[in-house]
Amino acid sequence: MKIGTLLNLELMQNQKNETKKYRCKIVEKNDDYLLIDYPIDIQTNKTAFLHKGTHLWAEYVGYDQSVYKFQTEIIAKVKLNVPTLAINFPDKDNIKRIQRREYVRIETAIDIAVHSSNESFTTVTSDVSGGGMSIIIPNGNKMYEREEVNVWLVLQMQSGEFQYIGALAEVIRIKESDNAANTASLKIIQVTKADRQNIVRYCFEKQRESRKKDLL
Repeated sequence: MKIGTLLNLELMQNQKNETKKYRCKIVEKNDDYLLIDYPIDIQTNKTAFLHKGTHLWAEYVGYDQSVYKFQTEIIAKVKLNVPTLAINFPDKDNIKRIQRREYVRIETAIDIAVHSSNESFTTVTSDVSGGGMSIIIPNGNKMYEREEVNVWLVLQMQSGEFQYIGALAEVIRIKESDNAANTASLKIIQVTKADRQNIVRYCFEKQRESRKKDLL
């Protein structure tokens, strides 16, 4: 875990029996403590003022793209260039690795180019996650389960920047339909860490946009 790593926080205890989740970033660290910027409430997108002694679950994505989880507590407020909170950092034995089914999957139509050994075509996704995607198979094109394909897609981030993603994927499942277009489920099997992180980031941004709309 390095400075700049994003953390997702969740209250361990809540008298109102509500699920409260926050996001923050690691600003500084030492062997025992992490200094984080003030957490942002994921639902309201506002700064949360958590008190000393608050117990939390913390999650982060490791170097191997797995999700890790640990229990922590707010120890103190620390003033650096920006206000921060000190939370305790457990030893490795108390950090749990959890299954990476936790990739956020969102329904979205993104233009995508697909190249296989047999043919090439462009289409759109029906959903996307950090682990793969489902795509619509255009009429007249064929895809086969277990075949490997190269895919290219362009993600427009919330900041307005464009991320160009290239990956090698395996066709896991073909879903045929009499009333709608056929679809293929693809699993990403080779991609740079930076590109996968950009896909995950894009999915989280789209998820937040959707939640904001639901609150309006």
